[in-house]
Amino acid sequence: MSQPAEETLALDGGTPVRTAPFPSVGNAEGRTLGAEEIEAVTRVVASGRLNSTVGDETRQLEREFADYYGLPHAVASSSGTAAIHLAVAAVDPDPGDEIITTPITDAGTVLPILMQNAVPVFADVDPHTGNLDVASVRDRITARTRAIIAVHLFGAPAPVVELRALADEHGLILVEDCAQAYLTRCSDGRLAGTVGQIGCFSLQQSKHITAGDGGLCISADADLARRMRLFADKGWPRDTDERTHLFLSVNYRMTELQAAVARAQLPKLAGVVADRRAGAQRLGAALSGLAGLTIPPDEGGVSYWQYPLVVDPGQAGGSCHDYGKALAAEGIPANGGYLTRPVYRTPVLTERRTYGRSGYPLHSPPARVEPSYDVGLCPEAERLIAERLLVVSWNERYTEADVNDIARAVRKVHNAFTAK
Repeated sequence: MSQPAEETLALDGGTPVRTAPFPSVGNAEGRTLGAEEIEAVTRVVASGRLNSTVGDETRQLEREFADYYGLPHAVASSSGTAAIHLAVAAVDPDPGDEIITTPITDAGTVLPILMQNAVPVFADVDPHTGNLDVASVRDRITARTRAIIAVHLFGAPAPVVELRALADEHGLILVEDCAQAYLTRCSDGRLAGTVGQIGCFSLQQSKHITAGDGGLCISADADLARRMRLFADKGWPRDTDERTHLFLSVNYRMTELQAAVARAQLPKLAGVVADRRAGAQRLGAALSGLAGLTIPPDEGGVSYWQYPLVVDPGQAGGSCHDYGKALAAEGIPANGGYLTRPVYRTPVLTERRTYGRSGYPLHSPPARVEPSYDVGLCPEAERLIAERLLVVSWNERYTEADVNDIARAVRKVHNAFTAK
């Protein structure tokens, strides 16, 4: 007896759960942009001061963002990747020094390490969250380690309280990559970005708030903040009114247009995160108890940049990639694996595509040893990407009906897969 069309997977010719598009970070329906941002841009253009060296929007944004997070210093930059680069530059590694980070992240976390001639070292991750595993980080620390960069993946808090204690024990700097983690709460109740010595944020199109691109770093350390500010502006100490350049650096200045839009977005941030959390709670309740699908662990601090599910293929009847393809056919914005490979398996590292044909600094010297980025380096990360990590796109503009469609599609696919 054939199944009704609504129960047959769309992959197999059935009727998709959803045909209408969801609100998306790629269009106005999925963003909180409006009259305030238009007024902000108009204000800057009318002033004639579009550059942060002559305008005051960027400095105002820095003050407002620092106050928002309860820290004395914030430094703006042109992108989230630039923000990470500012943090690495503040660490000031010597060529060949090592910085430990995660293999499940955007390349923007890792490329600044290479750009400062340091060696990326990858620790494995927690199989339930995809965030750094503290024991693995501890095992990777050597005499050449200078810093740890922890990523709060998908807005879930990384174990930064424990990582800060580990960093302090070894005299290291802990950098928090909070590009996906605005207003995420850590295990001790502090906001992500305030536990380490430096917190880095992104204003890229897909983030909780956006200026198209842009970055912000926060810190309680005046010396680190000053070095980041100098690095973003060619090492130029404008506060001393000298036209000189104190060290090798770049131009990562934020424009006044970016800053004005970000200032208009900042008051909306709490509402964006609250809406994302509310929708995620509804979805979690609807999916709880499905064999082989684990909803995100959440003690109230997750800000849900995306909504990840961990798949046990043996119980769920398929891998994360099987689920991703089936859900996409049902009209649900989902993908399996998040990445196609761990960051350490990309050509920049496996083929040493750095400075010309030199492979610098990924050889010894200046590195302690020539680093290996082979398959098997971080087994849990590789397993998540290959078969276990299912990511559903998430948005503050999802309605109850949108969440219900996602839940219905996941249950439909789960029923079909587990009935095989």
